[in-house]
Amino acid sequence: MGATTSVRVTGLVTAVLVLGGCGTTGPAAGPEPTKETTTVSSTLPTSEPADPSEPGQSDTPDTSGADPEVAQAVADLAAQQGMPEDEVAVASVEEVTWRDGSLGCAEPGSMYTQALVPGRRIVLEVAGERFEYHAGGERPPFLCAEPTQ
Repeated sequence: MGATTSVRVTGLVTAVLVLGGCGTTGPAAGPEPTKETTTVSSTLPTSEPADPSEPGQSDTPDTSGADPEVAQAVADLAAQQGMPEDEVAVASVEEVTWRDGSLGCAEPGSMYTQALVPGRRIVLEVAGERFEYHAGGERPPFLCAEPTQ
């Protein structure tokens, strides 16, 4: 073997080692297969059952206005409906984890962050009609006319 061949072999071995160190041990990157799944929001689990004798732990929604997000949603709906706030009933308030930045109220053609967002679903009722307010992250409650989650 000549000096030139020895240099070429050494260079080739070095290149293989350097490039081999840049690789990954996992499968090659490519588009991931899509799976059609339905994600359902859920309430956040608690470690123990709620004691109705504790303030804020009852099964009946808090309509006292002590919760600022609920009070804001009630005030907004009352203003939209042109009625006093005391005619707006709080049907339910639940802690949810939204699957993206749309907060369960995606609009066609809009793009949202693809991250889980802790938030709340506030359901209000006026004359038998229900209205959903969604909140999460830094966004205050807003009326969601067509919930997607």
